[in-house]
Amino acid sequence: MFFATPAYAAEAAEHGAEHSQALFSIFGLQVSSVVTTMWGLMVLIILFSYLATKRMNKVPESRLQNFLEFVLESILELLTPIMGDEKLAKRYFPLLASFFILILASNYAGLLPGAGHLPGLQAPTSTLSVTAGFAVVVFFATHYYGLKTKGIKYFKHFVQPFPFLLPLNIIEEFVRPLSLSLRLYGNVFGEEMVVASLFALIPLFLPIPMMLLGILFGLVQAFVFTMLATLYISMATAEQH
Repeated sequence: MFFATPAYAAEAAEHGAEHSQALFSIFGLQVSSVVTTMWGLMVLIILFSYLATKRMNKVPESRLQNFLEFVLESILELLTPIMGDEKLAKRYFPLLASFFILILASNYAGLLPGAGHLPGLQAPTSTLSVTAGFAVVVFFATHYYGLKTKGIKYFKHFVQPFPFLLPLNIIEEFVRPLSLSLRLYGNVFGEEMVVASLFALIPLFLPIPMMLLGILFGLVQAFVFTMLATLYISMATAEQH
């Protein structure tokens, strides 16, 4: 995580104001570049999933099915050690895998030519509202699964190991989604700003190394968010903390 200087903060505010402007409205609801990009990503993910599973076989015959199975199995292998059991990992797999795939696609959308500058095209995770939305889902899912698994006993962890830690434990629960959203937003937005600055200085060749690093950073940020969400759910549903 980086520390924002006044100049960076001003640039960030200007960037946010520029791209939060509505492209059009639907029934009075404003639609921005972030929304249109997110819609496009969801359509592509749904279309790819449909094509890959249209003719499923136990032994994959199509490259799309083979690739999709490889991706999903890789994600499951990452979740299993944190959950401690493959059965538990599979139980929460749909939500956690959706986080990883959608965040990864959103991060990589910022690497497309003109992203952040062309109307209708902006990396969704470069805005705090989107990353905060992901974090809020994690927040409610964690407590929902905790209550579903343990019932009223779930609230015991708020007074452990000592009852006087109740206020700190409550604050910790609210700090988690805040840190999740700010970490993802800060890194994606910061990478976009660096690439934009390099393009402004030298349009050719110089920004390419940063864009290649952006591929790695986008993967890492999707991985970190998903792993933290997995850890929070695992802690909420574990029999012992």
